Amino acid sequence: MRRVFLIVLDSFGIGEMPDAAAYGDAGSNTLGTVRKSPYFSVPNMEKMGLFRIDGVDAGTDEPTGAFARMTEKSAGKDTTTGHWEIAGLVSEKPMPVFPEGFPREVIDEFERLTGRRALCNRPYSGTKVIEDYGREHMETGALIVYTSADSVFQIAAHEEIIPVQQLYEYCEAARAMLVGEYGVGRVIARPFVGEPGHFTRTSRRHDYSLLPPRDTMLDQLKESGYSVIGVGKINDIFAGKGITEFVRTSGNAEGIERTLEYMERDFEGLCFVNLVDFDMLYGHRNDADGYAKALTYFDERLPEITARMRPEDILMITADHGCDPGTPSTDHSREYTPLILYGEPVPAGENLGTRPTFADIGATVLDYFQIPSRIEGEPLL
Repeated sequence: MRRVFLIVLDSFGIGEMPDAAAYGDAGSNTLGTVRKSPYFSVPNMEKMGLFRIDGVDAGTDEPTGAFARMTEKSAGKDTTTGHWEIAGLVSEKPMPVFPEGFPREVIDEFERLTGRRALCNRPYSGTKVIEDYGREHMETGALIVYTSADSVFQIAAHEEIIPVQQLYEYCEAARAMLVGEYGVGRVIARPFVGEPGHFTRTSRRHDYSLLPPRDTMLDQLKESGYSVIGVGKINDIFAGKGITEFVRTSGNAEGIERTLEYMERDFEGLCFVNLVDFDMLYGHRNDADGYAKALTYFDERLPEITARMRPEDILMITADHGCDPGTPSTDHSREYTPLILYGEPVPAGENLGTRPTFADIGATVLDYFQIPSRIEGEPLL
């Protein structure tokens, strides 16, 4: 019974790519920054080969896993394009961003569809925007609409003013509206609670992604009768396409717990996991110590994951982009990402080099299940 557990440490980049300067990311190195923190300790990933990856300082002499440095071939550095490429879909054009806010015609149509005025309409920090506009939102019922350097249309609303289900409906309307030249990667519901001066975002965030324009390794697995289980925001990123079962999570701790539960189940196929806290809570907030603590926590839980692996299981640990908390920017960074492969079918200690595309991961999964690939990328094993 073959199973692959593919875990994405969201934003865990390991150094700038050659074209990083074109994205404003020259010098970015997420791993390089967090390694300087006194809270950073990842002996289990080090033993698997993390520090033996190209461009990273040498680590243990006898790695227990295989490892590679992954290059993003897609244009962009966001969550959607990164995950799509991992699954074999390379995006030739970056998804649209709106550094000056959305055009008036977009906001007018959104206000018509929802019957509510839109506040802000600028790139903004998610915590700062509710601090600055939360009171007016509560007094008027207007929706807080904002974006970032990513391709996102975000809608924040207080749960006592706009019930969460209604906020989701507004996001669905926005998703249907935002196509073509306005086709952002994600529409994101950002519910919050509290009083002015003491607002906090809740765990009921929900992402509405574009439908992948072509089939991915998820579709091929599903077509071949295998399970494709999404943990965290995986189902949202792929708009449900190619997923057979999913569970959303409130953060890294719950994501790890749900993964451990799936490891106890009998299934054949892929369990695809996103652990979002690295990016959402620490990378975007330039909190290097928090990022280091989150990596240390994951590494401490890693033995629980490997202990539940069966003889035919493969564990893959990777990332979708960078988000260096040590640079002035609070945005994603154009970086290489790590890939660690571990399990009995994996040749221990093998350096698989620098790969030309994240899609090699998806191709490797299909190859392991002996499915002829229709996606980009070449198998690693």
